[in-house]
Amino acid sequence: MKIGLISDTHIPSAGPEPPEQVATAFAGVDHILHAGHAYVRSCIEWLERIAPVTSTESWAGGDGEGATRPDGIAVLEIAGHAIGVTHELILRSLGDDVLSGSIERSGVARDALVADLRAVFQADVGIVVFGYTHQAMVETHAGILFVNPGSPSLVGQQVRLGTVATLELSAGSREARIVDLQDV
Repeated sequence: MKIGLISDTHIPSAGPEPPEQVATAFAGVDHILHAGHAYVRSCIEWLERIAPVTSTESWAGGDGEGATRPDGIAVLEIAGHAIGVTHELILRSLGDDVLSGSIERSGVARDALVADLRAVFQADVGIVVFGYTHQAMVETHAGILFVNPGSPSLVGQQVRLGTVATLELSAGSREARIVDLQDV
């Protein structure tokens, strides 16, 4: 099963809809996970033309630029994998700056990392999809795959083409990769 991963679309401030390159990058995906900051329903509807979408909301009251689906944190079972999806991944051991290399640099013990994730998702997960930083990341720690797809349209607080990710799942494997939309 192929999953499209996207976050921080920031519609409408980053544009009226996600960049068209997202549709090309997500060609053939079976499902899309949006990890927050879609802001308007039309963004989710645009993605639903590609594949079914599960989205999370990062604004507690649904404010900000507008309200997306108020699903909050999501935990899904797909192809035998428990996937936790959130916008802002806040870990007791790291805070909210989960960036490339930060988990390893923190030296957090495996048990502490697993406990932090259990506190966030109220479940054991083997894959974590998150956003917030706008910085793409694919790393594995304590056997858990962490994926931040970055932002397709707001990079370094500038409106320009960015990144999404894809996640290939089968019963015994998982593989995530970042897709630079400038290369699509």
